[in-house]
Amino acid sequence: MEEERTPEETAKMEAEQLRIEVKLTREKISKVAPDILAHVESNMADDPLVKGVPEDKNPFKEKGGCVIS
Repeated sequence: MEEERTPEETAKMEAEQLRIEVKLTREKISKVAPDILAHVESNMADDPLVKGVPEDKNPFKEKGGCVIS
């Protein structure tokens, strides 16, 4: 189980994350959108959200059912 963090620990973690994020290079969406679109379209055939998951490989498939009559 995860331990509860004190407000000070949470603030330190958030400050560290902000230090990391401020160093990231930012690009305008108008510049990178064509690259994102090309990436999505080139990987669409393998995307389970687009083509679905085969029943035999679906880990969330119900194993059995219950029949109430």
